[in-house]
Amino acid sequence: MPTAAAEKMGALSEFRNEPFTDFSVAENEKAMNEALKKVRSQLGRQYPLVIGGEHIETGDFLVSTNPAAPEQIIGKFSKANKDHAEKAMDSALKAFESWKKVCPKERAQYIFKAAKVMRERKHELSAWLVIEIGKSWAEADGDVAEAIDFCEYYAREMVRLSNPAPLVPSAGEKNRLQYIPLGVGLVIPPWNFPLAILVGMTVASIVAGNTVILKPSSDTPAIAYQFVQIMEELGLPKGVLNFVPGPGASVGDYLVGHPKTRFIAFTGSKEVGLHINELAAKTQPGQIWIKRVVAEMGGKDSIVVDADANLDAAAEGIVAAAFGFQGQKCSACSRAIVHKDVYDKVLEKVLERAKKITIGSTEEKANFMGPVASKSAFEGILKYIEIGKKEGRVVLGGNVHKTPENGFFIEPTIIADIDPKARIAQEEIFGPVLAFIKADSWQNALEIANNTEFGLTGAAYTATREKLDQAADEFHVGNLYLNRKCTGALVGVHPFGGFNMSGTDSKAGGPDYLLLFTQAKVVSEKV
Repeated sequence: MPTAAAEKMGALSEFRNEPFTDFSVAENEKAMNEALKKVRSQLGRQYPLVIGGEHIETGDFLVSTNPAAPEQIIGKFSKANKDHAEKAMDSALKAFESWKKVCPKERAQYIFKAAKVMRERKHELSAWLVIEIGKSWAEADGDVAEAIDFCEYYAREMVRLSNPAPLVPSAGEKNRLQYIPLGVGLVIPPWNFPLAILVGMTVASIVAGNTVILKPSSDTPAIAYQFVQIMEELGLPKGVLNFVPGPGASVGDYLVGHPKTRFIAFTGSKEVGLHINELAAKTQPGQIWIKRVVAEMGGKDSIVVDADANLDAAAEGIVAAAFGFQGQKCSACSRAIVHKDVYDKVLEKVLERAKKITIGSTEEKANFMGPVASKSAFEGILKYIEIGKKEGRVVLGGNVHKTPENGFFIEPTIIADIDPKARIAQEEIFGPVLAFIKADSWQNALEIANNTEFGLTGAAYTATREKLDQAADEFHVGNLYLNRKCTGALVGVHPFGGFNMSGTDSKAGGPDYLLLFTQAKVVSEKV
């Protein structure tokens, strides 16, 4: 039954995206610097597992460090083992029996309150993102804004889905369709949007009536804990959200394969996503359902530029999409496919802009590019740059960017004259490396854009209406942008998810998303 609070909720305001912070305003800049100072004062602490509301110290730690200054410890996080994972499953199963019966409007209230708290602590959350994973001020602010948007949007969506669904009337019967929760879900978020995507997958699960075991990225457990702490402060019932950092090869696989796991929400690499999908597909003894996998797995995204395009706009879009957050977005532009007639001009304009990029610790507002996420990411990107040197012509970068802190900094790198089938044109690099590819014609450019196993985002710049329409029909990606960059999806505006090896096209931030975390039940009564 609805609580008094849920009954008094009344009509909801229309969803609006959270505004981005203008850091050119002195007051905002001061607030951000104060937030960074506050977060710095909290570095090096130890954090527990959270299972059924119990804080558990394991004595075995996962250590988060600052990629801009790897000797600096962000925090030490108790590491879960299989016994802890089993305890978390028991806690989540027990909590599900009561949480699934809570009125959807009441569940939504918890999520609205979470959005309110995150809004109040926006700069502090941004500061954690800056220090733990190297986001620039603007990128960190956008990450937090997106997390707030997911809360506001999915809470409203659950209220909508709780209302009677329109069915065709039938004489002599009373029929209703309702969306009910699935059960216990395992949420495995990425390190690149460690608040926004984590929050989105988690609150979608919870507001739909499921309980969650959250296994954060080993690179970003600190920002994950900030969210868990917020949900605890709001009084979310114990066991609805359980926090279990731990190795993917043991704890992650154990929970994916667990017969009581009902669904897995994952964002990360193609290789890990396929492994999860395969493991989840194998029915375990005692398992009475087909597990649902919601996966977003990355991309090899292209921006196509026609001969008649606005070349300055195209160059701006390419640089922003290729080098924002060091190219560490599944939606990042890693291939510029340019008509041969304007290839040299576009390359020149992109180079002109990329050379102005500032690199360094993103604790400094002026720096556009910070470090890449980790030592392993750093080494992997450098290997791809070496491959690229043999496959094309390095026209910018290709080197480590030296800083006093010896962080994981890599220069923005542009490699021209790349064959469409070259490795750096086909394989996801996930770093500040851009391949320039020459196309003989508009048709040829679209063919090249579609020549990878991925299909996440893409963009097409042209002044011709017919060509824009052709791109809309033939450019095979989940999110296509015309005459704008291929990054920067907004919740509710650009539902996000891709085709082929980019995942299950989950369309996060769209009206279909919560259906992935529910099941539809029809009740028919003869009258």
